[in-house]
Amino acid sequence: MRQITLKMWGFLFLVGVLCIYGSFMYSTDSNAEESRDETEMIVWSGEDAAAVTENDITFTGVSRETKVQDVMDDPVFEDYGRLIFPVDRTIRSDLTLEDVGDILTWYTYVNPDKTVEIVNYLGEQAAAGNTIFYDIYSDEEKAEDPSKEDTGLFFFRGEEGGKVAICNAGGGFVYVGAMHDSFPHALELSKMGYNAFALIYRPGSDTACEDLARAIAFIHENAEELQVDVTDYSLWGGSAGARMAAWLGSYGTEAFGEEEYPRPAAVIMQYTGLSEVTGNEPPTYNCVGTSDGIASYRTMQDRISRIQSQGTDAEIEVFEGLPHGFGLGEGTVAEGWIKNAVAFWERQMEEE
Repeated sequence: MRQITLKMWGFLFLVGVLCIYGSFMYSTDSNAEESRDETEMIVWSGEDAAAVTENDITFTGVSRETKVQDVMDDPVFEDYGRLIFPVDRTIRSDLTLEDVGDILTWYTYVNPDKTVEIVNYLGEQAAAGNTIFYDIYSDEEKAEDPSKEDTGLFFFRGEEGGKVAICNAGGGFVYVGAMHDSFPHALELSKMGYNAFALIYRPGSDTACEDLARAIAFIHENAEELQVDVTDYSLWGGSAGARMAAWLGSYGTEAFGEEEYPRPAAVIMQYTGLSEVTGNEPPTYNCVGTSDGIASYRTMQDRISRIQSQGTDAEIEVFEGLPHGFGLGEGTVAEGWIKNAVAFWERQMEEE
């Protein structure tokens, strides 16, 4: 009897152990399932997932000795790093930020320290999870026309709800010299509180204007998400980029394949020999050097005079001895012109 009882207790003990083990396994599986559910929720939660990924990416500051290729390949810039420098120029594998001016034909006074500042700004913003680049064309549009892959807007954020400036670099409609002719301007404007965008566009005057028209449309359509004020926006440009700004200002977005959007409050132009005056020009500021062998300062003076004669606000600054493509003009007689241009733009805001 006792033997049977012991056997029975042994059996009951074994059953108890199995029940406890089963309960433990069920609990473990349930916790694991919940853990998997939470993981799946994080992985597939869209914007949150992107934020986690972005926060996991770090950025190491650059210097004059940093290679351009290393900047373009930096994971912090995802797939748009290649657009920071001209995609239509051959870039040597050993080219450093010190010598970026070597690939910026027609430009002078390229400042390596400003190049370093710009790359560090973009890298730090991207690593902090801030969006610094926007596609202006859909995937479908880019698939239909692969050249649109090489377009987009770099965003230099100012104050929330601040006014908008769209900057367009030159490059003879052969390449986009943004690192000297639009990024520095956009960065300085952002320091003043303005929300500045630098457009990377397709070479060719027609396609360039189409891309600028699309950029204007994109910013207007997404102003709330971008947290910007598009009223009284301005268009900026140097050389070929100045022609783009002038043409969009005079003819409007509807002339280049987009719906009609408001014209800019001001057009800011540097060193371009554009002579045509349509009668529809917005208020226009120009600056140029007397030693510019590409854009005649006399041609620019004449155009400004003709715009003024129509009763439209316009002004020009001519800098003695400066050649073509001086950019911000740091260290030259033109240094500070951008503040005068901003004052001109702000004057148009007040008048409206």
